[in-house]
Amino acid sequence: MHIQDLKLFLEVAEAGSFTRVAAQRQTVQSHISRQIGDLEKACGSPLFRRTGRGVTLTEFGLHVAQRVRPWLQESDELFADIRETSRVPMGEVRVGILPSAAHPLMTAVFARLHRDYPRILLNIREGQGGELDAMLDAGAVDMAILFRYEKPSTPDERLLATASTYLVSSPGLSLTLPDTVDFRRLEGLPLVLPRRPAHWRSILDETARSKGFHLHAAAEADSLTLQRELIAQHKHLYALLGPFSVSSDIRLGRLQAAKVIAPDLKRYVTLARPRQGQLTQASRIVADLIASMVDVWTGLGKGELVKAR
Repeated sequence: MHIQDLKLFLEVAEAGSFTRVAAQRQTVQSHISRQIGDLEKACGSPLFRRTGRGVTLTEFGLHVAQRVRPWLQESDELFADIRETSRVPMGEVRVGILPSAAHPLMTAVFARLHRDYPRILLNIREGQGGELDAMLDAGAVDMAILFRYEKPSTPDERLLATASTYLVSSPGLSLTLPDTVDFRRLEGLPLVLPRRPAHWRSILDETARSKGFHLHAAAEADSLTLQRELIAQHKHLYALLGPFSVSSDIRLGRLQAAKVIAPDLKRYVTLARPRQGQLTQASRIVADLIASMVDVWTGLGKGELVKAR
């Protein structure tokens, strides 16, 4: 018994004739009669009385019609709702990200989703670089925002932005007042640095050694929030950070920064997805939102950061 059989049953009941329904459907009367006969066998009792002028419902047929008619109407409404819903992006999207980049980027992404795509559920998972790569390999996230030290070279990673490195301090210190500062000026500075064996720390240490000196770690901390607070509250301290982590503090005047040059230590912000599997409609929307907001994270001007839009 199929839904189309029941629709035919009601059509015949309303028309009162196999021949009339056959003409409406552009088929032969025997085909309609055979379909109704099969339906009656499935129901276990006749649905129609055959007369010389057509057909009429039996008492059992009346009972069936009263049950089937509202059910078919609800079914049509359900199918219409399903078709309409298929055009509405929905579902969970799991995004892996470094804790330092989660705000304000993912805060802004959530605000846009909440406004424009309320049926997309954002699941944000924080982790360090190696942890995020492992999440991708295991399929634990649908995408991850990564900070690489080389440009992505595979189709699984999309370059979002290129970020330089900035020497950051509390306001008023002369070393960070200019637009730029030479890496050699870091010699002897009391720095708040990430703990070893972080990849970023290794790059900073190796760059200093190539210049003939060692970086002086006055404190070590993985948390960028803690690094910012330390240099904001202790005016003799400095940190080496990206523009994405200090944008709000620069705008509020809590910190100031100068771009480090010679060399210009760049990091590449990428959006990576698992090598296996296809992005859902909801995942593609989230990926495009992230890309639109991480337009450019470069160029600290005097007191102004280029920030995610």
